[in-house]
Amino acid sequence: MDNAMIDPGKDGPESPRRMRGELLRVLLVEDDADLAEELMVTLRAKGFAVDHASDYARACAMGDGHVYDAALLDLGLPDGSGHQLLARWREQGCDMPVLIMTARGGWTDKVAGFEAGADDYIVKPFVARELEFRLMAQIRRARRAGRTRETCGRLGYDPVLGEFDLDGAYLDLTAFEWRILTALMLRKGTLVARSTLLESIYEDGTEPSPGSLEVTIGRLRHKIGRDLIRTVRGRGYSLGGDGH
Repeated sequence: MDNAMIDPGKDGPESPRRMRGELLRVLLVEDDADLAEELMVTLRAKGFAVDHASDYARACAMGDGHVYDAALLDLGLPDGSGHQLLARWREQGCDMPVLIMTARGGWTDKVAGFEAGADDYIVKPFVARELEFRLMAQIRRARRAGRTRETCGRLGYDPVLGEFDLDGAYLDLTAFEWRILTALMLRKGTLVARSTLLESIYEDGTEPSPGSLEVTIGRLRHKIGRDLIRTVRGRGYSLGGDGH
């Protein structure tokens, strides 16, 4: 187990945790309960949605079942190594940014981390503000590398700027509307389960407000047109397709 104290610093960078209202999702893999709690409190206060795995098995399950913008990975896990977990993700084609955080600061340790597929490496103890800057830098870099403008009829989406437009005009959306529309756009033409859409609004373990999804879908239809979002009763929604 890698122990560390983190310094929360003072004011962090200006609201970088959301891109045009998007809730940025981070997987934290850390077996030190105190440090994990400290990091979750710090990152959530900055607007990140943070899911926590305390061991290798849980991290595998969460990595396989969810889509994250980035991962923070401790190397010393009780039932496996962070290097093994990272190598597994990369072998499966998972290209999310991974930032290793560990007390192992030697050059050979860093080389091993980068060779396993890490995007960045921070040594404990660290300042929370630096971790936040590095995390956002990796998320932005990953998005620029995979930048492809998405369209669906009159609707357009820039994944780096995090902006939607309708007939070329900027579309003003609330945070919940943005998250739902992004989830639908990235899976356009296919059925998106109601549970998947709720995950795009709420953090892991957070109880959804009754009817929140339906209310948000209704507002989106008012803004972009009713025909773009189709309901598959009892199953979910699709954007620009029949969902079957």
